[in-house]
Amino acid sequence: MLLHICCGPCTIFPLKALRGDGFAVQGLFFNPNIHPYQEYRRRLDTLRAYAETESLEVRYDEEYPLEEFLAHVALRPDQRCRHCYESRLRKAANAAREEGCSLFTTTLLYGIYQKHDLVAEIGREIAKETGVEFHYRDFRTGWKEGVDLSKERGMYRQPYCGCIYSEKERYFGKKRR
Repeated sequence: MLLHICCGPCTIFPLKALRGDGFAVQGLFFNPNIHPYQEYRRRLDTLRAYAETESLEVRYDEEYPLEEFLAHVALRPDQRCRHCYESRLRKAANAAREEGCSLFTTTLLYGIYQKHDLVAEIGREIAKETGVEFHYRDFRTGWKEGVDLSKERGMYRQPYCGCIYSEKERYFGKKRR
């Protein structure tokens, strides 16, 4: 199975659950939405360190097509999450096919602040288009466990979803979803 990964802390519970279910898991880090670049690097470096301790093979797509992401969402910021999920899940499905994985999923299904139903809907749509099965699982049940373990390990924990819009919402005061 190929697991799209948004960050190290959000990988803890999904990886444990998937391995517990008997899946061989490979990771993919592709997150062009993360802003600013230093935040992107913190998340990338944290994942690298975690993946090493867990013997998790991760494909790091270190392209940083921020301009492309912003061009897609600037005129429709209300649709930014759809575009963000779609671009990352499409990349994951294509990478799964390239790697010979029959399934793909995402750590986005772990985040309690994500639009969970939208992630699942897009994953299923992309599965139909690509022929790679989307593995749906509600990883939010392990939210507290993952948070506690990431804190115990001293992992960098990001304070917002990733894009410039979510950063503004976090610090400008808009209520979280």
